Amino acid sequence: MLYFIIIAVTLIIDQFTKILIASRLSLYESIEVIPGFFNVVYVTNRGAAFSILADVDSWWRHPFFIFVGVIALGGLTLLYYRIRKDAPVQSIGLAFIAGGALGNLVDRIRVGAVIDFIDIYWSRFHWPAFNIADSAICIGVGLFLIFSFIEKENTK
Repeated sequence: MLYFIIIAVTLIIDQFTKILIASRLSLYESIEVIPGFFNVVYVTNRGAAFSILADVDSWWRHPFFIFVGVIALGGLTLLYYRIRKDAPVQSIGLAFIAGGALGNLVDRIRVGAVIDFIDIYWSRFHWPAFNIADSAICIGVGLFLIFSFIEKENTK
């Protein structure tokens, strides 16, 4: 049950923040929060992570990303049902990954692109803008790996 609760909470927070940004800022508008380090921006990404395939202007790009998102969610949920009894703690990581994937999938269906708004930079080093869903995916992968290593060490 915790798996689905984490997915739902992640989705709600992700979509709430994206709707808030889209309703308060104009596209490409930026608000400096921490000078020299953090801005809130409103940008969209029609591609995958780091705008991969964003510049491809083809009929298949949008359906392809929706298809990949649906397949990823299905695969994550199947993996959850497979490991939930033997590795319940790792399921928490999977839930964050699934919640993030669902948040970005909802954007692709609702807006036609993923809304990004967190802009981190330092000096001339600039990380691509991202969102809560992207953060949840990264946190989920990290938790899954950490819990996997801990479990592996405990079984030795």
